Amino acid sequence: MYSSRLPVSTPQPQPIKRQHTARYYAHRVKESLTTRVSKLICTIFLALLLVVGMVTFILWLSLRPHRPRFHIHQFSVPDLNQATGFENAVISFNASARNANHNIGIYYDSMDGAVYYKDQRIGFISSLLPPFYQGPKNTTTVDGSFTGASLTVSSQRWSEFMNDRAKGNVVFRLDLTSTIRFKISTWNSKRHRVHANCDIGVGQDGQILAPYKDKRCPVYFT
Repeated sequence: MYSSRLPVSTPQPQPIKRQHTARYYAHRVKESLTTRVSKLICTIFLALLLVVGMVTFILWLSLRPHRPRFHIHQFSVPDLNQATGFENAVISFNASARNANHNIGIYYDSMDGAVYYKDQRIGFISSLLPPFYQGPKNTTTVDGSFTGASLTVSSQRWSEFMNDRAKGNVVFRLDLTSTIRFKISTWNSKRHRVHANCDIGVGQDGQILAPYKDKRCPVYFT
């Protein structure tokens, strides 16, 4: 037999909605405003930091001093073609020092010069140039003569020199040294000892060879 009763569903209890107080909502609004203000301050700070960094980088690029540039233009050893080599010879040269900076000057102390054959110094000039100031985008001529230059070395080194002369390419090294300071507006940098090493090849006639003429010389600080 079938029951005539219909199934009765039992209603589920509904969760009780809690009513928040006005203080709770005021606290939530305050937290939201504090978070937004904090994010705004962080954004402004990061933007300012980025701007300051970019400005600093641009100033560093524009005010970063560049080393002076040295070039060798002329170099001659007239007595090179003599049978005795260049004993007590006169070595003449013409070089230039250029300040390629746009807004930075360079103070030079006195400049010395020395000439070498391989690792043997054969001539020296003290105070080749007196102290001087070189303005931005300016070039200074550096020339001089080593009088009484002498190659006093071992018989092996002399044999190397004679072989080089026979080949028509004797390589000398001109070393120009000075102490410099950079002038940036009213501020002067610390002193730097600057060296310019110019390798120069001369032919059998004692004149500079074409590949070495107007060649830029490596420059370094010590």
